[in-house]
Amino acid sequence: MGQQEKVSTSLAGAVSEDISASLAPVDAELARRYPGDPGTRQPVHTVYVPGDAFDAGTIRSWGDRALAALDEHAPDAATLARVLGLPDDLAEPVHSRVRAKLEHEPVEDLRVDFEDGYHGRDEDADAARAARLVSEAYAAGTAAPYTGIRMKCMEAAVRDRGIRTTDVFLTGLMEHGGLPGGLVLTLPKVTYPEQVTAFVRLLEAFEKTHGVDAGRIGFEIQIETSQAILAADGTATVARMIDAAEGRATGLHYGTFDYSACLGVSAAHQASDHPAADHAKAIMQVAAAGTGVRVSDGSTNVLPVGGTDHVHEAWRLHYGLTRRALARAYYQGWDMHPGHLPTRYAAVFAFYREGMEAAAARLAAYVSRAEGDIMDEPATAKALSGYLLRGLDCGALDDAEVTRLTGLTRAELDTFARPRRGDLTATAQ
Repeated sequence: MGQQEKVSTSLAGAVSEDISASLAPVDAELARRYPGDPGTRQPVHTVYVPGDAFDAGTIRSWGDRALAALDEHAPDAATLARVLGLPDDLAEPVHSRVRAKLEHEPVEDLRVDFEDGYHGRDEDADAARAARLVSEAYAAGTAAPYTGIRMKCMEAAVRDRGIRTTDVFLTGLMEHGGLPGGLVLTLPKVTYPEQVTAFVRLLEAFEKTHGVDAGRIGFEIQIETSQAILAADGTATVARMIDAAEGRATGLHYGTFDYSACLGVSAAHQASDHPAADHAKAIMQVAAAGTGVRVSDGSTNVLPVGGTDHVHEAWRLHYGLTRRALARAYYQGWDMHPGHLPTRYAAVFAFYREGMEAAAARLAAYVSRAEGDIMDEPATAKALSGYLLRGLDCGALDDAEVTRLTGLTRAELDTFARPRRGDLTATAQ
């Protein structure tokens, strides 16, 4: 062995101690504001169903209607591949997995809508019925993994109605067995952080009344107004909204058409790939990064209905928008019609399957420190693991094939995807 190199230092240990002490408040603030990804499954979409139309058969009906559309307009893998431009090697795996998904789990996240989509005459009764049906579905194992309501917003004209519907729905859940694990609420048309704070106070009061653990009920914030992106003083309102949620915010959802209209975008050009939409979503994404709050894209209003030519055209549009969002790290979006489900899942499954082998190889090389043509950082290993985990969660990938390609179990993938604070830096040294 060679001679061990002498190591000398010039600073007393007290210097490091003083620096650490001075940065202790920053360390605490980083841990509080940026806890990282929660480590739970993120749905690939959210389906909105009007509260007056929601019934016990809604999810199965959406699956059946989506299957019927697939059978009519793309009955085999070759047809689907031709319509969407899928490569030959993905055609059969994607088509078969789409069918299986529509048969067994057509909806990953369901929102019973009491806002823009609601046209009922008795909101109290519809909210109470929704609570009963949601509770029964969870008890029977037929509910979507995530389910909840979108109430009216906290603006003065509809505030009391939104508060009452939230109360009726949550109270109904408590009466029918308690709050389900997949409960999600959506607060729309937020313009000021104070409206988020007010909703937090409402949920706190409900939890206290029913003896529910403080902070148990989380909610999504819909970004549908210009004020939600840029405040009058020039600050990014959405970042302040996350803070105002006091740890309860689970997601930021972009509202394509309300936001576009707010900016004066003409109806013909209101779409999730408009430059105004890209700007808003970029601000949302940066504000949410590291906070544990996830982001979701909006929807398209072009429905795949009617003749096959129009359905194919609408499918190509929806597929392209979904793929575009996925490439930009928007892993969730809205689906407004059963006909959107085939292309939602086709886009998601193709995205994960086409990149599976390359991602797995890079991760396996990182784990073994093997030489290759790409030198990945610890943060990239985290992203690669997250990519594979999202593919597993939605059904695009199978545990066995990912383990075979990476040599890692699901639990080991989790440790790479969700390291503790400081682990990435320590690994890089």
